[in-house]
Amino acid sequence: MLRYFTAGESHGPCLTAIVDGVPAGFPIDIAKINHDLWRRQQGYGRGGRMLIEKDEVQIRSGIRWGETLGSPVALGIDNRDWKNWTKKMSAAPEDRDESIAVTKPRPGHADLTGILKYHHSDIRSILERASARDTVSRTAVGSFCKQLLAPFGIRVMGYIRSIGDVAAKSPELGYEEIFARCEESPVRVADKEAEERMIALIEDCKKRGDTLGGIFEVVVLGLPPGLGTHSQWDRKGSEVHDEIFFDPHKMVSEGTPRIVPTGFYRGSNNSGGTEGGMSNGAPLVVRAAMKPISTLMSPLQSVDLRSKRPADASVERSDVCSAPAAAVVGEAVVAFELAVAFLEKFGGDSLHEITRNYEGYLGQIKSL
Repeated sequence: MLRYFTAGESHGPCLTAIVDGVPAGFPIDIAKINHDLWRRQQGYGRGGRMLIEKDEVQIRSGIRWGETLGSPVALGIDNRDWKNWTKKMSAAPEDRDESIAVTKPRPGHADLTGILKYHHSDIRSILERASARDTVSRTAVGSFCKQLLAPFGIRVMGYIRSIGDVAAKSPELGYEEIFARCEESPVRVADKEAEERMIALIEDCKKRGDTLGGIFEVVVLGLPPGLGTHSQWDRKGSEVHDEIFFDPHKMVSEGTPRIVPTGFYRGSNNSGGTEGGMSNGAPLVVRAAMKPISTLMSPLQSVDLRSKRPADASVERSDVCSAPAAAVVGEAVVAFELAVAFLEKFGGDSLHEITRNYEGYLGQIKSL
């Protein structure tokens, strides 16, 4: 079973992820993981932390000469800002300093509930882990998982649908072209007019010390039908449906939403590539909403934990809008879950074994 764990604080020395259940023989390009980490740092509305960090992954176990070994893969990303926090985030008891405690919880964040749950008196002990900085680890894991899917022609792409009340129009283009255009956009949209309005909205929020959320979409191309299962309650089924047709002469190049020429095809993709909790061969479409960031430069009302008197909430360095970055993180999350489902279906101990299982399955469904 593919699984992973992450560790690390926002201003600690490093972030770490361990991926377990990785088969042997998969080629891994570290530069591709670093490119996704770079993509996560981009986007109009990001904060000052992005100017400090240059996130790059270090492979600490599980890969030799560019290929997975079949043992757990450990990924590490150093925090450059750690040099400014060595005393504040020190593990040594002699460095304790109560005078720097954060005591004014931010509405919408984990601050207050976290200190109540874990019996802390300094909010920093919560906010350092309950931080979007952990999405660096998740992005690295997801990028790694993209490379587990890549040998089978599966591609995962994320972009923005809306920021605040500004929605991007959907141009009459294929997913590949939409994604290529979004990669060139500071807000990850293919609609230039919407891009300008989104940037203006972000600038206005920045001046007012406010934040913005947005809606992003992740599309997956190349999935075979049959990942997932209909047999248990914990797999979601389709809420809308697509009529089924059969024509053995129809090819993928004609635009029919399927991955292998079984002869079966659907006239639409309203269900977003799933039916009965399983992939159906059409592009998988996942849409998610990100709420506005909790940390505001014009802080909301709070209470000081020590005096119990009204106070402005604490202010931490933050973004105005990180929805474009969330689309990249969304890619990573989707890629991991698909890698889990793919290995459940075609699993083996090596790329060679998995490829044999996958090709056998394709031959089986083509002959139906």
